[in-house]
Amino acid sequence: MPHTKSAEKALRQAEKRRAHNRDVKKAIKVQFKKFSEALAKGTPEQKVAEFKLASKKLDKAAAKKVIHPNAAARKKSQLAKKLGITKAK
Repeated sequence: MPHTKSAEKALRQAEKRRAHNRDVKKAIKVQFKKFSEALAKGTPEQKVAEFKLASKKLDKAAAKKVIHPNAAARKKSQLAKKLGITKAK
């Protein structure tokens, strides 16, 4: 247990951040599932739309330091590979 008021506040803030980060990561996982379902039996437009949403969620999470930017880039690359999008050189 924290001994000082500042330590108590830090604990409260850490709990809030943890809950928020968990929610963001859960939303990303849900979007990945939607993308996988769209890949399995969705229209081409739906596949691209789900990819864009997943990509957007990853970028936002990386910008807010919920996940590491390199991890976001890696996951986006994996999704694009599944979709069949290749990076133009």
